[in-house]
Amino acid sequence: MIFKCSNCGGNTVYEPSRKKMYCPHCESLDSENIVHDGSLAQCGNCGAPLTPGQYESAGRCAHCGSYIVYDERISGIFEPHLILPFRFDKEMAVELLNKEFHKKTFLPSSFLSQKSLEKLQGIYVPFWLYDYQAHYDFEGEGTKVRSWQQGDTEYTETSYFHIIRQMEADFDRVPVDASFKMDDGEMDLMEPYSYRELEDFDPKYMSGFEGEVYNQSAPELEGRAQVKVRNASETLMQGSLAGYSSIRPGRKELNLRRDGVCYALMPVWMYLYQYQGKTWRFQVNGQTGKVVGKTPVSRGKVFLYGLTTMFSVSAIFYLIGAILGIM
Repeated sequence: MIFKCSNCGGNTVYEPSRKKMYCPHCESLDSENIVHDGSLAQCGNCGAPLTPGQYESAGRCAHCGSYIVYDERISGIFEPHLILPFRFDKEMAVELLNKEFHKKTFLPSSFLSQKSLEKLQGIYVPFWLYDYQAHYDFEGEGTKVRSWQQGDTEYTETSYFHIIRQMEADFDRVPVDASFKMDDGEMDLMEPYSYRELEDFDPKYMSGFEGEVYNQSAPELEGRAQVKVRNASETLMQGSLAGYSSIRPGRKELNLRRDGVCYALMPVWMYLYQYQGKTWRFQVNGQTGKVVGKTPVSRGKVFLYGLTTMFSVSAIFYLIGAILGIM
């Protein structure tokens, strides 16, 4: 599937800053025509051979530069229910990276260079969104301690309470990424997304970006969702027990019931930076702008900084000695 401009025949892409389809050739808006091509082997625009990865659902032809959405990987069992369109473009993603990292003293000089940042790519990451109802029964013993002083005597009073709590909680759209190439911990750090902006799936939002189908099924990943819900339930329950000096649990029963699950695509700007034989990965949440990633350290800058500091300290001591010698 290729989105072609009805005015000039160019490849139209989704432009986040305009929230419209845009033709970079004639600069027209919402002028797209869908050209369906079910082939994974060749580009529907120029006929060049294609070699999409096992899970790739959208990408770019290396020969003509056209953005292609692969029909068979967004239909049938692979058709997403929802999509969260990119809110900002590549230029804004670069600004966010600069804002996050430009003050890092020992960052390699090439990290924020224009040449390196050209590798920044927008990708729609597959997610499963789970809905749960949680029922939590808690029973235990709590204490409240009160101390006071009367004359020279200090008194302490400990009161004991039998605590019974029952909690009902609904958890909607608990996210779990379904991509092997995206680190689970990093994806968790990308949260939260604002799910109010989710839209019914429309392939036009994928034109101009890369995309993946889910790499693992919803049942395979449900355990991760349940861990999130259990942790959140425990936090809520502990919040209701505030005010006690100590709590000794007696019975804790948390039951989860899954109400539903849907398949969605979430926007991520991904930056892969090569440094000293290692790939450093950074992600920018394509909706909120949150940046995730650990930066490398330039040994050369560390050495230069240490050398400069040493000379500065030596110069200060020399100046102090000279002044004292004069005095």
